[in-house]
Amino acid sequence: MDAPPPLSTPPVSTPPAPPVLPPNPAVPVFGPQDATQLRQLAIGHYVVAGLMAVFSLVFVLHIVLGIAMLSGSLPMKSGGEPSSPEEQQFVGWLFTVMGVCIVLGGLTLAGFVAYAGRCLSQQRRYLLCMIVAGLACLFTPIGTILGVFTLVVLLRPQVKAAFAGQAGVA
Repeated sequence: MDAPPPLSTPPVSTPPAPPVLPPNPAVPVFGPQDATQLRQLAIGHYVVAGLMAVFSLVFVLHIVLGIAMLSGSLPMKSGGEPSSPEEQQFVGWLFTVMGVCIVLGGLTLAGFVAYAGRCLSQQRRYLLCMIVAGLACLFTPIGTILGVFTLVVLLRPQVKAAFAGQAGVA
């Protein structure tokens, strides 16, 4: 009987060495010009937040009108004749709900913009600042200008590195 040939193991080869990557280019130094621009952007965020809050409070008038329609104190006419109570109730609720939504949404956005201004001055919460800069673009034209300038400054590598240095705080 012939014995089966011994199992031979293939020669063990060492895996190829990973290619040597060139060193990362040094991140530019966060300078006084960057700090000044972040401070100016923070002030701009406070101003735009105040304007957003004032403009969103204009819709309190819609809430007042809606409540007046719901209570019946505001007479409504449809085609020269008094409108039905159902129409008055529908329009009253429409004015009230839309007014409340716009006021709450505007004040919330204004609060986020003001908080992002504070975060910019303290160089923390980079992602929040980026998101709020994008949302500020909705408030045209001033918010758009502020949002674009904020994005331009925040996308610089030295500014991003300065925020990363403070990333220990959640």
